[in-house]
Amino acid sequence: MVAMRGASPVVVLVLVASVLAPGAMSAKFVFTNNCHEVLYPGVLTPATAQAFPTTGFELQPGASAAYDGVPDNWSGNIWARRLCSTDASGRFSCESGDCGTGRVECDGRGNGPPSTLSEFTLRGGSAHDTDFYDISNVDGFNVPVQVAPSAAGCSAVACATDIDASCPAELAVKGAGGAVVGCKSGCLAFDRDDLCCRGAYGTPDKCPPSQYSKFFKDKCPQAYSYAYDDKSSTFTCTSGASYQITFCP
Repeated sequence: MVAMRGASPVVVLVLVASVLAPGAMSAKFVFTNNCHEVLYPGVLTPATAQAFPTTGFELQPGASAAYDGVPDNWSGNIWARRLCSTDASGRFSCESGDCGTGRVECDGRGNGPPSTLSEFTLRGGSAHDTDFYDISNVDGFNVPVQVAPSAAGCSAVACATDIDASCPAELAVKGAGGAVVGCKSGCLAFDRDDLCCRGAYGTPDKCPPSQYSKFFKDKCPQAYSYAYDDKSSTFTCTSGASYQITFCP
């Protein structure tokens, strides 16, 4: 169901969907686009989890979209796709964050890195009473984002800096027009074990921050900058909260 709100110059879309059995608990996710361009948020749910009500949708500048009926034990990733278009054959694609389906819906495919990820595990932990959420630049960055829970005492987390604007040349991804549309992490750019924390570097003591992860951490201190950046980048909230995801906060 799509509801258009009033005659406000800012169009707000309220999209309501439910995938839960009758009587099941659910959460609400609200997306807002404060960027100066159209975005296409994508959502990836692991095959073992209950589905989010959408896998991808259009979000105009200044618009919001609210999804009710999100399973209260949902887990998955959310990211923004940008600079998207449909070619003469009807194939949809994006210069940044594309999930490769050829459609607005991502249908189980993940983000095309580099993308700023918002990651969620609702009702996690041994008691299943805690939501875990974070913002990750482990694979890089493409759009500033903030995640804000509705519950009192739970912290908002943001990567509000436009990292694309200061991305080192060796990490930069440029679009068709020549502008930087994403900034790769060191791991994504160079595929080295010491930057990806794998192989002989697969433990926290063997994989300290690199010059590249430090660059991301300096720009976005609350976000994950590499695989073992847990202490300052994992956030929790009592289960039952709703979440506001704002692009370009």
